[in-house]
Amino acid sequence: MTFTTEATSQNGRSTVSPAPRRRAVFPFTAIVGQEEMKLALLLNVIDPKIGGVMIMGDRGTGKSTTIRALADLLPEIEVVADDPFNSHPSDPEIMGDAVRQLVEKGSEVLVTKKKVMMVDLPLGATEDRVCGTIDIEKALSEGVKAFEPGLLAKANRGILYVDEVNLLDDHLVDVLLDSAASGWNTVEREGISIRHPARFVLVGSGNPEEGELRPQLLDRFGMHAEIRTVKEPVLRVQIVEQRTEFDQNPQEFLENYQPQQIDLQEQLVNAQERLKAIEIDYDLRVKISQVCSELDVDGLRGDIVTNRAAKAIAAFEGRTEVTVSDIRRVVTLCLRHRLRKDPMESIDSGYKVEKVFNQVFGLEAA
Repeated sequence: MTFTTEATSQNGRSTVSPAPRRRAVFPFTAIVGQEEMKLALLLNVIDPKIGGVMIMGDRGTGKSTTIRALADLLPEIEVVADDPFNSHPSDPEIMGDAVRQLVEKGSEVLVTKKKVMMVDLPLGATEDRVCGTIDIEKALSEGVKAFEPGLLAKANRGILYVDEVNLLDDHLVDVLLDSAASGWNTVEREGISIRHPARFVLVGSGNPEEGELRPQLLDRFGMHAEIRTVKEPVLRVQIVEQRTEFDQNPQEFLENYQPQQIDLQEQLVNAQERLKAIEIDYDLRVKISQVCSELDVDGLRGDIVTNRAAKAIAAFEGRTEVTVSDIRRVVTLCLRHRLRKDPMESIDSGYKVEKVFNQVFGLEAA
């Protein structure tokens, strides 16, 4: 998901007017508290290859509000007009086959700008609804690949949100994670195969009281944020007052937060552009892997995600090199859900990650 704040069209491509403004959405910069969740979401926007976020916490803690606010915050992206996959006008890696063939022939494609999509995946969704379907009869009788796109097509270059993901069928979770990891969705029916780009930030949320995801699936989410109900009475009052103010006069509330929204939007754009230049010292990489090893984390996913997240936070804050502080701020988010669970152990997984991190890096507890 790459975007710019520029609204200019590129040479040789026609443009059409952007879609009309959507309904008012609570601004991201107005959300009080839940810093862990907000940081995890922002880092995944900067580098979608982190692999998405699993947000577990109490009901009524603003999970859905925050994710919708993030989608609304993001600047518009250039897409090929009337394309079901939100194809990029020039990057073949995020183009549908039909658009890529047109571009390869040198044909002109109509380009428009649209807001980054946030697609809600309902719990009762079928695999056909998620992945799309092929009309076999039409394919056989007319010799064309008649494809009805699903939610993965709609989510390309956007955000796919699954509320109560821990209640979703494991097979569907597997399909989502496979697409998120590969960036492509493949549908096969009766020997006919169609694939399309499906690059999105996968965000799942749930209440741990209603059950956990299987460890094999949980491990494939890049980050895991835990959120709790705000206990501080002053903060609770502030949240209630803000929500009341927004509901009474959304436009005025949005105007008050517009400067902060624009600043954060520009910060995200700059961070994406800076990301490739971020360096992480070899000694720090070794220590990250040492932390993973001492925590007995299976596989190398934890090492990779922690490195990516540390680079993303350095880019977000305008630096070119990763610091120990960067790693400290992301290591728990990246590793807490990868630890083997011992039902007899009372220690919190987040605390365990911090303890090992401090030992390996020779630091005192924060």
